[in-house]
Amino acid sequence: MSTTTVADWNDLARLSLAGESLTRDQARTVLRADSSERLALLAAAFKVRREYFGLRVHIHVLENAKLGACPEDCGFCSQSSKYSSPSGEAPIETVDKLVAGAHRAASAQAKRYCMVTATRGPSTRDLDTICEAARRIKSELNLEICASLGFLTKEKAARLAAAGVDRFNHNLETSESYFDKVVSTHTWKDRVETVQLAKQAGMTTCCGGIVGLGESDEDLLDLAYALRDLEVDSVPVNFLDPRPGTPLSDRGRVSPTYALNALCMFRFLNPRSDIRVAGGREVTLRSMQAMALYPANSLFTSGYLTTGGAEPNTDHQMIRDMGFEVEVAGGELALGEFTSSQAPTVALPVVP
Repeated sequence: MSTTTVADWNDLARLSLAGESLTRDQARTVLRADSSERLALLAAAFKVRREYFGLRVHIHVLENAKLGACPEDCGFCSQSSKYSSPSGEAPIETVDKLVAGAHRAASAQAKRYCMVTATRGPSTRDLDTICEAARRIKSELNLEICASLGFLTKEKAARLAAAGVDRFNHNLETSESYFDKVVSTHTWKDRVETVQLAKQAGMTTCCGGIVGLGESDEDLLDLAYALRDLEVDSVPVNFLDPRPGTPLSDRGRVSPTYALNALCMFRFLNPRSDIRVAGGREVTLRSMQAMALYPANSLFTSGYLTTGGAEPNTDHQMIRDMGFEVEVAGGELALGEFTSSQAPTVALPVVP
């Protein structure tokens, strides 16, 4: 049983706010905090979150721009062509449909809209579609644009940035040492290279991972320190929601308390980065979802790539109930209360 005191957690907050990195022993202690310490730990993590983000919450909406048939073998992903997962397959959406998705995101008072394709990397045709959609979205909406398209080249990164894509997502998923236990068709360093190319092109970077792949605490710490070293702008923290037909289909989910500890650890080690409570939050955190807003300042709404999730009205209510505020693009606060009639439900394929 841990014997960490309130003063100890506050010491970690002070270190983080001073720009100093926690030692591995300190970060490990965060992951292993027990229930008697959790409120004090969350309060300490909130001190760091509040310093850089106040009471603001960024809402993000994902658009599955190209479904399934991905040639990579990521063991957690139902969109891989290597597995028998029932996610389906569809070509890249039209520009009109991608722009319509952006309007739904804006209606949900999202700050950022992320177009995602299941692929190793964007073909010229797919890149043309994403870039044209980005240009139209920028001309019609005050909305930040993210893209998640797999591996980039220098030239492709430059095209995205020139078209108005603000941020590029490419997750490391787990530690370098554990990576080959989950993926064999590319390397951890391949992913790091794409993150660096996105930075060089002038886009901000969204790069995180998945908690619950079977990794050890040390692997999760390695991931958090690697993200700190890369100085990424946004860290989406996903929680494995095992998909039927994938190699990880039988793996159990982590506990909601461990999920909260992990969010606090990522916050302490990456104090200035957006920490997003991401995929799997509804089924992992369950009744404790609202507590995630103490370390995290961002969340996805309207579901994920192949699974449903909380609807915008539910998330807005949770944010208001916790005393937080929704921040939209441009740093402005959302005006008025959100009601479910403002945004149609985003139709997503739901995999059991």
